[in-house]
Amino acid sequence: MGTPPGPDQTPVAGKGRPGRRRLIRIGTWCLAIGFLVLGILGLFLPILQGILFLVISAILFVRVSPRARLMRQRLRKRYPDTAAVYDDYEGRARAWLKRRFPGRGAK
Repeated sequence: MGTPPGPDQTPVAGKGRPGRRRLIRIGTWCLAIGFLVLGILGLFLPILQGILFLVISAILFVRVSPRARLMRQRLRKRYPDTAAVYDDYEGRARAWLKRRFPGRGAK
């Protein structure tokens, strides 16, 4: 009924339609850059909350960028008191997400 695909028809890893993880990564990058732009605009425009958008952007960059992750580790080591407060708020956010979306696991 069907013949096996020839050597020029076999799928190649990394070619064609990107996987779900890659799409999520690209979407996260786009969101992070968008929030960064809003944050920079918010520093100059009184209507926008610039610092809030910059913090959201930093959180998103840490999720997708190895360089941002390394910077966060260095800052955690240099400022342990601030890292403890960050951990507390991160734990609260994870608990809220688990209550809000019980079927999904928060990473």
